[in-house]
Amino acid sequence: MELYKGRPENTEGRLPREIRTYDLLDRLGIAYERTDHEPATNMEACDRIDAVLHVLICKNLFLCNRQKTRYYLLMMPGDKKFKTKELSSQINSARLSFASGEDMVRLLDIEPGSLSIMGLMNDHGSEVQLLIDEDVLKDEYLGCHPCMNTSSLKMKTKDVLEKFLPAVGHEPVVVHLTGED
Repeated sequence: MELYKGRPENTEGRLPREIRTYDLLDRLGIAYERTDHEPATNMEACDRIDAVLHVLICKNLFLCNRQKTRYYLLMMPGDKKFKTKELSSQINSARLSFASGEDMVRLLDIEPGSLSIMGLMNDHGSEVQLLIDEDVLKDEYLGCHPCMNTSSLKMKTKDVLEKFLPAVGHEPVVVHLTGED
């Protein structure tokens, strides 16, 4: 894996959703570094990508309430355990479960395995609430996919919070997850 500054020079073979991500980041003046790789399908693959980018790639979970009337994108450190009950009480949702891949595509235009905060640019109806574990905000840089799990980006956390999220009309809810049993 190599580290590049900015978007790929040749976009042949890349999906439109990935190119739209680069277009938006460039338009917003957000600097980013990028690496291309085989699909990142587990946290071990993400660890190898982290080593190239020198950043922690977040674990992203797509959740919904029992009635499927509220959807959530949870960003948390990859090494932290997810406890549904712990999160449910903080966001006043009686029961959370994983949302379907079909709902992920419909709401965020992202396929399962490529879930990323960048998908919020496709949530034009503001149907997905962003939840960020407070530990993610402690790092100067954030790692994520550009709506495809064959590339990963590194950008300043501050730029994501102060430029990207306002531009896509989303305000995060910060949560405290202990990851303890």
